Amino acid sequence: MGKENRRRIEKHAIKTAILVDGGFYRKRAKAIWGSKTPSERANELNDYCYKHLRDNYENRYLYRVFYYDCPPVKKNIYNPITQKTVSLDRTPEYIWMTEFLKELKHHRKFALRMGRINDTQVHYSLKHEPTKLLRRDISVSDITINDLDLNLEQKGVDMRIGVDISSLVFKHQVNQIILISGDSDFVPAAKQARREGIDFILDPMRSKIKDDLFEHIDGIRTPNMNIKKEKSENS
Repeated sequence: MGKENRRRIEKHAIKTAILVDGGFYRKRAKAIWGSKTPSERANELNDYCYKHLRDNYENRYLYRVFYYDCPPVKKNIYNPITQKTVSLDRTPEYIWMTEFLKELKHHRKFALRMGRINDTQVHYSLKHEPTKLLRRDISVSDITINDLDLNLEQKGVDMRIGVDISSLVFKHQVNQIILISGDSDFVPAAKQARREGIDFILDPMRSKIKDDLFEHIDGIRTPNMNIKKEKSENS
């Protein structure tokens, strides 16, 4: 038996589940690697998850990748700049997201967990702080379509992440959970997993996280991402 094989056998065998907060991942990935086609972004996420399985001390093998997001919303909404009604299901963003989710379904061991967009709260808002208008740093006549953000409130995503963590823990399906997110809302689920002996690792993709997260996880690990200089707006 070769030396490399002996080293591999000596590693601890770890069954790993990777949970991906989709909205967080897409925003960070765009800031780090730039815009991509739906197929390219899906392949990128697949490769990024598998990087987490490479470890010097553990023989990790993938149980499943759980991806959490919301399908794009179909809604007609008034644009205050163009003063026209926009059909969101005809926008490039809708088409991109639909194709991206379809691409993810083709990847082995990917399970999609879909929430929904609260379509009663979909609206355009200023990217700028309102105080800039009050200070007259900008005027109303200066505002263009590029100064607006489309606000989309997700519902059910955080709940599904918490439920899946509990299920993985109490059914003893995995030894380790890797969560790709930067949200401290998952602290209760992380605490529960650790109490049951699960190794809980957070990957915030090198974004800043709140201090209360450090206390309730077993480690932070972000694979080598070959980071380029990020854009000024992580949209």
